[in-house]
Amino acid sequence: MKKLISLLLVLTMLLTLAACVQTGTPDESTPTTTDATDPTTETTDPPETTVPDTTAALSHYPITVTDHAGREVVIEEEPQKLVSGYYISTSLLIALELDEKLVGIEAKANKRAIYSLAAPELIELPNVGTAKEFDLEGCAALEPDLVILPIKLKSAVETLEGLGIDVLLVNPENQELLTGMIHMIASATNTEDKAAELLDFTAVQESYLSETLAGAEMPSVYLAGNSSFLSTAGNAMYQSDMIRLAGGVNVAAEIEDTYWVEIDYEQLLTWNPDYIILASDAAYTVEDVLADPNLAGCTAVVNGNVYQMPNKAEAWDSPVPSGILGALWLANVLHRDLLTDTELAERIDDYYETFYDFTYSEN
Repeated sequence: MKKLISLLLVLTMLLTLAACVQTGTPDESTPTTTDATDPTTETTDPPETTVPDTTAALSHYPITVTDHAGREVVIEEEPQKLVSGYYISTSLLIALELDEKLVGIEAKANKRAIYSLAAPELIELPNVGTAKEFDLEGCAALEPDLVILPIKLKSAVETLEGLGIDVLLVNPENQELLTGMIHMIASATNTEDKAAELLDFTAVQESYLSETLAGAEMPSVYLAGNSSFLSTAGNAMYQSDMIRLAGGVNVAAEIEDTYWVEIDYEQLLTWNPDYIILASDAAYTVEDVLADPNLAGCTAVVNGNVYQMPNKAEAWDSPVPSGILGALWLANVLHRDLLTDTELAERIDDYYETFYDFTYSEN
């Protein structure tokens, strides 16, 4: 009996101990603490927190930009209010998607077809005059962060900078300077990606022309100026680059010491060009040239090879960002068998749809 009682007592103690252990074990909802030094313990890393990378935006400024006058301009912050006193830089700002930051532009904006087609709101902006009659006081009153002016207006720089306004002077007289201007303005406005896209388009077209026209005969070309038929562009001008890219030879390329030059009929007949191209904004017509008795013996007139550059959107015979289209158009005139009308139209539409949000062929 004593042995039976002892056995019952042991069983009772074991059952009590088991009950205590079970009630001390946490359920699934009870937090536990693990020993970090135990190599067998599994640990779960906390979820990663994604932090927006603002380094690029913050590190862009301040930035030093060298303009076409050789001036080093320090831009402390991204400009929010822009003034462009030059139609070439205004056109570029549209292509860089900066037109909404413009608070003032050059005079006679309503005569620029590209504005009404791509950014009609610009026509209503205050104007700051022209290179000949710049409205310095009106420009300053707009309180811009950055002003872009043709190099002819360098006399305005000191006053504007004295008011704490940054100024860039531009002079895109040839393809190299135009490319430099695009880089300059893009750096100042933090739009390098869009500028790279724009320059890539030009590079692709240049390669296309080079490959398409390789080995083709290069006809001679006389390009007449806006105000005078006997005014032409020498080798230092953008127009000479355009003729070369289009697979032609500028008859005035021998003129190296000046930009535009006045010649006489005798000189023109000596050159005897295969083609005569009139500037897009010429004050005279193709019919005037064909009927000019002084040109009766000129090869271009005899063969009816007299054309005027288009002016429906922009003057492609000037150093605007779309200037490569002038080379394409001229290549179509000089080498119609190599660059068809359809191919030309597609490339022009591609440009304006990409950078100006309208279709050229539909306007």
